[in-house]
Amino acid sequence: MKIYRSITPKIIKNLEKEDILLIVGARQVGKTTLLKQIIKVFKERSAQYFYFTLEDRELLEVLDKHPNNIFQYIPQNTQKTYLLIDEIQYLKDPSNFLKYIYDQYKNTIKLIVTGSSAFYIDKKFKDSLAGRKKIIKLYPFNFSEFLLSKGASEFAEKISQPTFVESDSKRDFLVPDRKQLEIYWNEYVLFGGYPKIVMESDYEEKQDYLKELYQSFLKKDVLDSAIKEETAFYKLIKILASQTGQLVNNQELARTVGVSGETISKYLYVLQKSFIIQLIPTFSGNMRKELVKMPKVFFFDNGYRNALLNSFSLWGDRLDKGELLENSVFVELTKNSMEDIKFWRTQDKQEIDFIVNEKYAFEVKLNKNSFKAAKYKTFKNKYPDIDLKLVTYSDFYELDIFDFISLN
Repeated sequence: MKIYRSITPKIIKNLEKEDILLIVGARQVGKTTLLKQIIKVFKERSAQYFYFTLEDRELLEVLDKHPNNIFQYIPQNTQKTYLLIDEIQYLKDPSNFLKYIYDQYKNTIKLIVTGSSAFYIDKKFKDSLAGRKKIIKLYPFNFSEFLLSKGASEFAEKISQPTFVESDSKRDFLVPDRKQLEIYWNEYVLFGGYPKIVMESDYEEKQDYLKELYQSFLKKDVLDSAIKEETAFYKLIKILASQTGQLVNNQELARTVGVSGETISKYLYVLQKSFIIQLIPTFSGNMRKELVKMPKVFFFDNGYRNALLNSFSLWGDRLDKGELLENSVFVELTKNSMEDIKFWRTQDKQEIDFIVNEKYAFEVKLNKNSFKAAKYKTFKNKYPDIDLKLVTYSDFYELDIFDFISLN
C-alpha cells in the first residue's frame, strides 16, 4: 500500500532553510512514518542525517543535562547535517534545547522535530522560538490520501484536479464510477483517516483499534495535562461527539458534566491542543443581529468521533448522516490547510455552516432540495463578495462532497 502525505512537498521545500521544522499532530497520526519518508530524501541526496527518538530514556536523560550533549551522538563538523528528533516534547525544556542548537549551529545543523500534541508545545515551549521555527500540522489522511493508500490512485488523481468541478469531466467521471467512489468514501467517513485504521482491512479490527486509540489518549494526554477528574473529562468528550456541529455552551456543559465552567474551559483547551476537536468561532461583520459568542464543535477525524459513540453503522443505516457530512466538510477543509474557518449565525437562526478565509461560504445539506436560496438572502445582501456554495451528497450537477474535496 502506498502512503503519500500531501504536506510532504511543503516539508521538502523547507529542508534547505534554516528554520526549525516542527511537525505537530495527534498521537498515531503518522509523524514517525513521515520522518522516515524524509530520510529517504536524504539518502537519495547522499545528505548527512541522524535520527533519534526521545522515547529512548537514556538519550533523553543525556540531552536534558545540556543541548551540547547531542554531540556525543553526532559529529561536530562543518558539513551540513540534518538532525531528526521524534517526540521532542519529552525533554524537560524543549524550547531551550531547540533555541540553543539553532542559535549556535544553524549554519550546519537543520533541526526537524516532531511533537505529539500542540498541548505540549504550548505548555513546555516557554520561549516562542519566534523567527526560528516553521510549524507543520499533520492530520489523519484526507480523502485523497486515503484513496492512494487503498491503491485507488486514479480516483485520487481525478478528484484532485482543479477543473473537476467546473468542467463536464465531473459528470463523465461520476456516472460510471460513482458507485465505487462512494464505497471508498463510506468506509472513510465511518472509520476515518488514522493510518493504522486505514491500513487494516477487517472492520472489527478497525473498531478495536479506534477504541484503543481514544483510550490511549485518555491515559496519556489526560494524565500529562494534569486532569484529575478523568470520568468527567470522558463524559464531556462523549457529549461533544454526540453534538458534532452544534453550538458549545460552557455553562450548560458544566451543569451536565457536574464540574465548573472553568474546568470545562480547561478540558476544551486540552482537547483542541491534542488535535481531537476544533471549536470554530462565528463570522461577524458587526451586524447587530449576528451572534458572536458560542463556537461550534467539530472533530478532526470521523472515525475517532464514531468510536466515542460506539456507532459504526453503515452510512445508509445511520441517523446522524447530516452531522457526519458536515464534519466531513470540516475535516477536508482543515486537512487541505484552510485554517481560517468560521460559521455565520443570527439571532433568528439564519446560518451558514462554514465561512473560509472570509471569501468562501459553504452550506452543507444531505439533499439539495432542502437548500432554499431565499433563506440566505440576508447573508448574500450583507456579504455580496463572499461566494456561497451548496455542498450536498450524490448529485451530478450541484457542488457535492467529492467536488468539495477537490477544492484544495
